Amino acid sequence: MQSLLQFWWVVSDLKQAKRYFVSGMVQGVGYRFFAQAAAEQLRVSGFVRNLRDGRVEVFAMATVQQHVELRAMLERGPRFSSVSEVLEEVAVPDSQYEGGFVINPSV
Repeated sequence: MQSLLQFWWVVSDLKQAKRYFVSGMVQGVGYRFFAQAAAEQLRVSGFVRNLRDGRVEVFAMATVQQHVELRAMLERGPRFSSVSEVLEEVAVPDSQYEGGFVINPSV
């Protein structure tokens, strides 16, 4: 009988989709470009966009570890931003974003 430990890499490589809602001074400070660069550095796919209420939404498909690292970067933000809160929720994966990370139009 094989040990489940032999299959740890399969579990760790499974991608999950999450939405992050970032509040604070995050519009007009290059936050979307920062989020795109962070996602590309971590090889995360998805999108970022401004919301009408002043928040930024980040949709990300990534491994558990990539999500941990991405969230830490989103909490820090770019130099002239001031992040007050990052809310996170589970999302449904969207195959149209599997190929990379884009900046979507604001809503």
